[in-house]
Amino acid sequence: MTRADLHPDSQRSPLLLYGELFIDVQMQRVFDDAKTFADASPRTLSAAALQALYADRRGQPGFSLARFVHEHFDMPPQPDISLAAEDIRQTISGLWPRLLRSSDAAPGAAANPTLLSLPHPYIVPGGRFAEMYYWDAYFTMLGLVCDGQRSLAQGMLDNCATLIDRYGFVPNSNRSYMLSRSQPPLFYKMVECLNADDPAAGWARYQPQLLAEHRFWMSGEDQLAPGRAEGRVVRLNDGSVLNRYWDALDHPREEAYRADVLTALQSPRPAAAVYRELRAAAESGWDFSSRWCADPQRLHSIETTAIVPVDLNSLLWGLECALVAAHRQRGEAVQAQAMRLRADRRQASMHAHLWHRQAGHAVDYHWVRACQQDSLSAAALVPLYTGQASAEQAAATATVTAQRLLARHGLLTTEQTSGQQWDAPNGWAPLQWMAVQGLSRYGHDALAGEIAQRWSAMVLATYNATGRLLEKYDVLHPQGGSRGGGGGGGGGEYAVQDGFGWTNGLYLALQPWVVGRSARRTA
Repeated sequence: MTRADLHPDSQRSPLLLYGELFIDVQMQRVFDDAKTFADASPRTLSAAALQALYADRRGQPGFSLARFVHEHFDMPPQPDISLAAEDIRQTISGLWPRLLRSSDAAPGAAANPTLLSLPHPYIVPGGRFAEMYYWDAYFTMLGLVCDGQRSLAQGMLDNCATLIDRYGFVPNSNRSYMLSRSQPPLFYKMVECLNADDPAAGWARYQPQLLAEHRFWMSGEDQLAPGRAEGRVVRLNDGSVLNRYWDALDHPREEAYRADVLTALQSPRPAAAVYRELRAAAESGWDFSSRWCADPQRLHSIETTAIVPVDLNSLLWGLECALVAAHRQRGEAVQAQAMRLRADRRQASMHAHLWHRQAGHAVDYHWVRACQQDSLSAAALVPLYTGQASAEQAAATATVTAQRLLARHGLLTTEQTSGQQWDAPNGWAPLQWMAVQGLSRYGHDALAGEIAQRWSAMVLATYNATGRLLEKYDVLHPQGGSRGGGGGGGGGEYAVQDGFGWTNGLYLALQPWVVGRSARRTA
């Protein structure tokens, strides 16, 4: 597939808009963060005029690329997130307006050609992330509801519904250069969040969007032979159908152009193949992790599309179950039965291929080599979160989690220390939330409460020490210890970001667990 096969809005990618100018800015590293120029707004000249002007001037004596860029572009503004609040809860409440964006553009910026308009205001994660991200939106919504901001959460849900109506799926973010991929399919959980008293009624109301998202993930399955893959669908050798992450394009990501080029140069494979794997990992939200690499210590060995992830398939099973309920709510018995059969088949295939009996936890599956992956990660708890695991599997997972993933300050992402941000020693708010919810669902409340308490204490202590709410945290080391930073995580291709939408939201959402655990201890 090429960009021409995508929605016309993808033509507003900065690479297509600015051509050689964009490539030169990225490869000459005019900005430390590649996303800065990807999100820049031209001041007066059109994209075509800027390309022509650059071609004319770049060979002239004394030409400065940096000066040219700053003369003709406005850089994305950095939000002011400094607050003089008395405590963390007041700070979080005060941050929502700072992270709020209008439907069309970031405040203080000229019209941005890469930003996809949305009908309702939304919360952005913070820092370099000045747009709405799919799975971030769900975890942020949980906190908005806890903080009495239900109408804002509803607007974010309806923004996602609008994106599905417009593009057939929820893009990674509302940026033109992310229209070739999605993120973990949590739209059904968003609907559930705002229809907690009657989820089936909510799923019935948003049934067209839920069906469209399901079609997006299952596109290509009809004529797929065993042992083959097409897009996001994999048919295993036994004929069962599961899913993988994928991206429709195979060139460097605009928001990380130079980094992707340098990664591909280290690999013996064709560069386009490496770019596809990097992009597919970006769809997972785990960008990047040893989960996706043949060699955990070498990002250039990335092989995301060869892996059937346990978390993705658990969420798609949850989506299928939500559609069963939606069909029943609407009196569509035949459709409900067909979707129930599909969900049951997925569950049986997951139990056969994604459950590691000897290890006692769920794993990813390498469909190309037809074997299970050996590594343990926090993704193993997502089958508990969605309710897909059996009681016996949940009990075994709880034991392994307590023994191997529970760290000083919460749940480890993986056991590997690779230098990538979705590996040890980092912990991430959404993984804490899914673990706590999943363990509780199966009655493992003590462990759920322990994870919630350790994580929340870490977030609070870091806030008290630094005044910051961060994207990710080091859950393994003492605060301010060998890694420094007052608990902030590290690794990956950019500095740790402040804000931060899903941390703020899930800190609030986890408080009942922290309070409940304290009450049980007192009793």
